[in-house]
Amino acid sequence: MPLARARRSEGPFNYWPGFVDALSTLVLSIVFLLSVFLVVQFFLSQEVTGKDKALEQLNAKIAQLNELLSLEKLGKLNLDDQVSQLKAGLASAETERDRLKGLYEGLANAGNDAQGKTTELSKALDSEKQVSARALAQIEVLNQQISALRRQLAALEEALDASEKRDKESQTRIADLGSRLNVALAQRVQELSRYRSEFFGRLRAILGNRPDIRVVGDRFVFQSEVFFDTGQATLLPEGRAELDTVASALIELNNKIPNEIAWVLRVDGHTDVRPVSGANFKSNWELSSARAISVVQYLISLGVPAERLVAAGFAEFQPLDTGNTEEAFKRNRRIELKLTER
Repeated sequence: MPLARARRSEGPFNYWPGFVDALSTLVLSIVFLLSVFLVVQFFLSQEVTGKDKALEQLNAKIAQLNELLSLEKLGKLNLDDQVSQLKAGLASAETERDRLKGLYEGLANAGNDAQGKTTELSKALDSEKQVSARALAQIEVLNQQISALRRQLAALEEALDASEKRDKESQTRIADLGSRLNVALAQRVQELSRYRSEFFGRLRAILGNRPDIRVVGDRFVFQSEVFFDTGQATLLPEGRAELDTVASALIELNNKIPNEIAWVLRVDGHTDVRPVSGANFKSNWELSSARAISVVQYLISLGVPAERLVAAGFAEFQPLDTGNTEEAFKRNRRIELKLTER
């Protein structure tokens, strides 16, 4: 301070030394405060670190206590299970004890009753002896009855053998009769074939070689136009004339064929695939059947026996030609006559 005054007295007033003193004093204060702050922070960090360690120790102790608590709970559950098992074993032991006690009492009672039962068994044994004696007598009677039944069974077996012999003889006779019947039927078939050939030969001779009448296998085939107009079932005059010759041949044949041969003349009506037109018939079935019936009815009117005639309608389902031409349709519209067995 004296030095500062001396300098001020020597010359103009200089503020800079004072400012430097103040600044140095401020810096020293700040350094002091920072030192104090660092010391406080150091102690605070030490304190916090100590508390963290203490907290970790407390957490470790809590974990140990939880483990101990879990072990205690598990031990308690095991103890409860053991107590339950012990209680169950005790109840089972008490039940077994009661059962054995009952058995013991029952054996005691049985011992008391054994003597009385012995007396009763002695009486029953005497009664059984008497029953055995009666049973032996009954067995003897049954033996005699069995012997008689055996004799009857032997007689029945002899009768059965005789019946089987007669049955074999009957079977032989039946087989022989069957063979004879087959031979007779074959002969009838041959006879019918002969009469069929004769009938067809007669018709061929009568009808001649006309293009609208032909033979297909064992049938005479007439085109429908010979007998009927298109879509009609009423016989035409020229058709009636043709049927007159057929009827005369049938009547002559009926007089030749023996009555025991069951023959019939089947009249089959056929149409083409085109549907019928008009209100007279609803389908080709009705048209073909009506035409066959018209032929049969006319033959009956000429004297052919009705029991020797059969009418059948086949519509368009038995064609001779599967084509779609007018020629094919014409071939399929036909009346067929077939001499066959009934």
